[in-house]
Amino acid sequence: MTIDNHGHEYEFEPQFGLPERLPADERIVWQASPDVATLARDAFHIRKLAVYFAVLWVARAAPEVTSGAGVLEVLWSLRWLAPLTVLGLGIAWILAWMTARTTVYTLTNKRIVMRLGIVLTVTFNLPLVKISSASVRRMSDGLGDITLALSGDDRIAWVHLWPSVRPWRISRPEPMVRSIANVDARAAQLSEVWSSATGMAANAARQPQANPGMSQVLRASLT
Repeated sequence: MTIDNHGHEYEFEPQFGLPERLPADERIVWQASPDVATLARDAFHIRKLAVYFAVLWVARAAPEVTSGAGVLEVLWSLRWLAPLTVLGLGIAWILAWMTARTTVYTLTNKRIVMRLGIVLTVTFNLPLVKISSASVRRMSDGLGDITLALSGDDRIAWVHLWPSVRPWRISRPEPMVRSIANVDARAAQLSEVWSSATGMAANAARQPQANPGMSQVLRASLT
């Protein structure tokens, strides 16, 4: 399997989200980018970071409270934690916002194109014929993730895909179309064009899932 990796500065794209203009026989089915809030929560773990800072606040304030200190004294004891909390949460949110702003997923009738990277932008072309299966994880408000399993021996390094990669699949990375809106409709369109490109039925119904939070969108099947 060959996966093309094009270094590319997105400001100079000949076509949005793509390293080059599509040939005449290829068309865009949909394009999507991650939702900032969902990406901040799931990829940058901003909620866990907030809990961590909350524990620090309680641990620092508790001795002052138990010693009978007044409100002003307690607040003064937290003076160094306040800017640290704002800085930590702010950095996480800004990174999520920048990642969402520079990430574009494109589904065509022949491939999935992933434009990734904040500073050094790269583009990965994933031919539909090289995708062996896909699963969807649904969240609230129609948001969700689509995870792609690739056939063959070639792999993209986990670190090159992050955060558009399934968590904890480091030895065999699975690209992920992450935190996109209207995930069910987009997954259905992926299944449709995959079947058209491969000539196989997207037979997902009989395939059990190890992760109960995910459901199969397609799996290569001749039936």
